[in-house]
Amino acid sequence: MAETRWLDDHEQRAWRAYLRMNTVLGAALARQLQSESMLSMPDFEVLVHLTDADDARIRVSELARVMRWEKSRLSHHLSRMEKRGLVGREECASDGRGAFIVLTDDGRAAIDAAAPSHVDAVRRYFFDAVTSDDVKSLAAIADRVIARVEATDTCPSV
Repeated sequence: MAETRWLDDHEQRAWRAYLRMNTVLGAALARQLQSESMLSMPDFEVLVHLTDADDARIRVSELARVMRWEKSRLSHHLSRMEKRGLVGREECASDGRGAFIVLTDDGRAAIDAAAPSHVDAVRRYFFDAVTSDDVKSLAAIADRVIARVEATDTCPSV
């Protein structure tokens, strides 16, 4: 077994700051979204993926993959969203396997109403606090970390 490569003081400070930033930023954005739109962050993420998809529809298995959620967890969440009229389900006529999640008119209206204030909050809490060089660095760091995780992930399809 390889010897543990402990974090040095600078790495530990950076790692803990990243974790804390992720926690406080995520909580602030979740509160803003919930209070102004009655959507949770997972609701919003589902709706974003649907608005980005062709014909505002996506297979449940693909949505689970991109959200990195277990299919059963996602299925329960989608059922709650379906009861609220934000999404619908359609069987896949071409192969009979699985179903599509489809954006409803109410779901489209919900994300259209929520997006402007959410983007304002993202800008206020995050982008207004960093420089354009910071943004470029963050994008490069994120790309490298994501690539490394995805290249070594033993369970990418959840």
